[in-house]
Amino acid sequence: MKAIALIGLLSVSALISTASADTAKPKGEFVPETEIITSTILTQADQSKLTPEAVLEILKQGNAEYIDDSLTVRNNSERVREAALGQYPMAVVLSCLDSRVPVEDVFHRGIGDLFVARVAGNIVNVDIIGSMEFACKVSGSKLVVVLGHENCGAVRAAIQGVELGNITELLAKIQPAVKEAAGHFHGDATASNPAFVEAVCDDNVLIAMQQIREQSPILKGMEDNGEIMIVGGVYDLKTGKVEFFDHK
Repeated sequence: MKAIALIGLLSVSALISTASADTAKPKGEFVPETEIITSTILTQADQSKLTPEAVLEILKQGNAEYIDDSLTVRNNSERVREAALGQYPMAVVLSCLDSRVPVEDVFHRGIGDLFVARVAGNIVNVDIIGSMEFACKVSGSKLVVVLGHENCGAVRAAIQGVELGNITELLAKIQPAVKEAAGHFHGDATASNPAFVEAVCDDNVLIAMQQIREQSPILKGMEDNGEIMIVGGVYDLKTGKVEFFDHK
């Protein structure tokens, strides 16, 4: 199996480079220290050279490596020490709380590469948007990703109209997607139909992207000026693939 080393951050080609075959990690075998690949932490200079389009391509390539199980063995102890001096992540990802969606692994990224906000149903609220504004306007991230996933428990619960404690208010934020999907879906519009759950999941991501633009003049302005991109995608639990929606 060929391991992919992400070395240097001066260009996309430098970010995505192929390591030699002898760095591969055979399944179930111990990797000697001499074969550990060290990838450097993102610096402010590195981050400033990246475009939103380049960051999106980096995440797509990382997801392809994750699917192929072509993952590097990172020297994370060194990255921890380097990251203590500052952080300059390339993107911020809004993901569901689901434990089966390990965001950094899904995009084959390491310490200091991504801001990650997690909440059941990957819904948007003022705290999430404030965090995104911090990530992009203050810390220089170039990409906002809303990441849904198939078979989402929060989406199914919203379809079923579950009411339980504070979960009730959370699920109310997914109801617009339930109504939107019901308006264009042909078939059994219930939580027992995986196709309808998928339709609601997709609309939930699209609505979250719309809410980010409507509720954050800062992020909308940055997107309009080409400083950032706001994109959405859905993670397939069976394959590990992230299908990104077409972006403007």
